[in-house]
Amino acid sequence: MSYAEQVRALRRAGKHEEACSLALSLTAASPQDAELQYEAACVHDYLGREAQAVPFYLAALAGKLPAEQQRSAYLGLGSTYRTLGQYEAAERTLSEGLARFADAAELKIFLAMVLHNLGRSKQAVELLLAVLAQSSADAHVQAYREAILFYAQDIERSWPNAS
Repeated sequence: MSYAEQVRALRRAGKHEEACSLALSLTAASPQDAELQYEAACVHDYLGREAQAVPFYLAALAGKLPAEQQRSAYLGLGSTYRTLGQYEAAERTLSEGLARFADAAELKIFLAMVLHNLGRSKQAVELLLAVLAQSSADAHVQAYREAILFYAQDIERSWPNAS
């Protein structure tokens, strides 16, 4: 079992403090192990230690992560930056993640939160509308999919003189 798998097993067992202690002891000795760095970031995030999670996310993303973990690491780091009030870093991170995983609806949703935090609520709502129209399984939402996608292009557009 790899170091990352050991930490992950403790996390899955609900032993987050033990997982954190193990991760801290192992990451220093294995700085190139991107999966271990990722697990360390996740456990720090779970424990509410967001600022401590950042360097682990950065180390994980600098290494070779499997695609699914890389996608999750972009979300984790972007979300962490947002919770720390570092909105520009959050936007940059989530946008970079979307450049690699263009269809990642979860990255778009977290980016929308950041856009709102940056005072760009129009863009945030438009992004959320697009994600909703493209990912909802609700038949009533899908009945209006084309209209929702149209409005997602410019939520503030109106036709006051239409007859």
